[in-house]
Amino acid sequence: MGEYADFAMASPASGDWIAGVCHARGDNADLPPQWLVYIAVDNLDESLRCCTERGGTVLTGVKGGGDGGRYCVIRDPAGAVLALMQPGAA
Repeated sequence: MGEYADFAMASPASGDWIAGVCHARGDNADLPPQWLVYIAVDNLDESLRCCTERGGTVLTGVKGGGDGGRYCVIRDPAGAVLALMQPGAA
């Protein structure tokens, strides 16, 4: 990937980002070194509360904000790591 620039792939139809690769530096330093699946949720705060109540672990602070949405990386009780994402305004 050369310099620090992250790489993102966009859908030809919509232009929305659908996949990417980032360095584990700066804002991404606390992300695990793996493909990260994002699950859309209606309410991120409530989903994080449910995660911890059911034995999951919150691995990062909430990231993002504004119109781009917010997300947080979690680990479920079986060890699977994924991100919960509350989409921003369309």
